[in-house]
Amino acid sequence: MSAVRLLVLGAVRRRGRTHGYQVRADLESWGAHEWARATSGSVYHALKALTRNGLLVVHDSTPSAAGGPPRVEYEITEAGDAEYLASLRTALAHRDPRLDVLAAAVGLIEDLPRAEAIGLLRDRATELARWRASITAELPSGTDLDTWGPVGAVVGLWLDTADSRTAWTNGLIERLESGAFRMADESV
Repeated sequence: MSAVRLLVLGAVRRRGRTHGYQVRADLESWGAHEWARATSGSVYHALKALTRNGLLVVHDSTPSAAGGPPRVEYEITEAGDAEYLASLRTALAHRDPRLDVLAAAVGLIEDLPRAEAIGLLRDRATELARWRASITAELPSGTDLDTWGPVGAVVGLWLDTADSRTAWTNGLIERLESGAFRMADESV
């Protein structure tokens, strides 16, 4: 699932029933137009596609308070909710979602119970450790990557990526364990 589709489903789910302008405004307030390319056109395209796919339902139009054309209201369906939560979980648990998808999932992480979110992030850290181990398992003992030329630079990039993503993931786990954010299973 694309970051925009995940964000749109999350925004509609959080609102309950809302119109496209509000979804777009929510995503802009999150800065998603910068890091997820959640432009006006992509948001409205996602709303229409998600409706076509049965993940959102359209309700009768309501007159615009500003005097413009009527606004179509959207609500997430049961299938949309299931797809949203599955995509959210997948993005958090896997080592290599695109960064915009991971950013969208982290931005929506509060829609999960705390223990589940921590468990998914631990799964991600485990996958990252396995990935790093698979890289180093292929290296001869005492390898100096600098002597490998560009290939050594690529291997170094993979190792640094694994290390930095693991450190970031562990930091988020620590924040969640210490009570950061208000999660889905916690009272308001």
